[in-house]
Amino acid sequence: MAVAEGSGRVAVLVPAYQAAATVGAVVTGVRAALPDAMVYVIDDGSTDSTGEVATVEGAVLIVHPCNRGKGAALAAGIARALADGAGTIATLDADGQHPPDVLPRLLAPVQRGAVDVVLGARARTGAMPLGRRCTNWLSATLVSRIGRLPVRDAQTGFRAFSRRVALAVGPLVVRYTRYDYEAAFLLGALKLGFSLQSIEIPTIYNGAPSHFRHWGDTWRLARVFGRYLLGAS
Repeated sequence: MAVAEGSGRVAVLVPAYQAAATVGAVVTGVRAALPDAMVYVIDDGSTDSTGEVATVEGAVLIVHPCNRGKGAALAAGIARALADGAGTIATLDADGQHPPDVLPRLLAPVQRGAVDVVLGARARTGAMPLGRRCTNWLSATLVSRIGRLPVRDAQTGFRAFSRRVALAVGPLVVRYTRYDYEAAFLLGALKLGFSLQSIEIPTIYNGAPSHFRHWGDTWRLARVFGRYLLGAS
C-alpha cells in the first residue's frame, strides 16, 4: 500500500539533449500546469542552446559537460530533487511528446497515497510509428510477465513516483546510464513490491529527432529484461 508523501514539494525532471527547439515550451507548460513545482532541466552535454533556453523559461539547470545518457541525466535529476526535499517526482521528455497539462492527473494518485508509481500510457495507434509500436508492445509484454501485473506502456518516460520509490530504487539502477535506466527503474520498483497504476495520455509524435541508438540501446534493454527474467537485478 502506498503512503501519502505529506507536504514535500513536487519536482519535475526534464532530461534534455540537443532540445533547444522544444525544451522552452515544455518548461513553460510544466510551470503553467504546476506553478509551485520545482522544475529541473538536466542538459546532458548539449552543444546547442538547450541550457540557455531552459534557464530563460525558469527551470533549474543541471549540466553534464559531455553526453552521458538519458539514464545518467535522470539519476542526476532524482538525486538533486531528493536533496531539495521533493516528496513526489515526475519525469517527462524534452521533445514535446508528453503534454505537461496532464501532469496534475499523473501526480494525483501518488500525492494522495493511493499508489507508488504512475505511468503515462500511450495507445499503440497509427500515431505511433510502426517500429515503435512493435517494441512498445514487446517491452510491455515482458515487463507485465516479470512484474506479474499488466503494464500498458513500459517505455514511457512520462512518469510520477513517490520519494520512497526514488530512495529505494535509485541505488539499484545506478549502473544503467542510457535508455535502459527507465526499464530497470520500473522493474526494480515492481520487484520491491511498489504499486503501479497507468493512465492514458495522448500519443504524440511530432517529428523531433530520436536519440535512441537502435542496435546499442536495444541490446542494453535486452540485457535488462534478461537479468530480471532470470531473477537478478
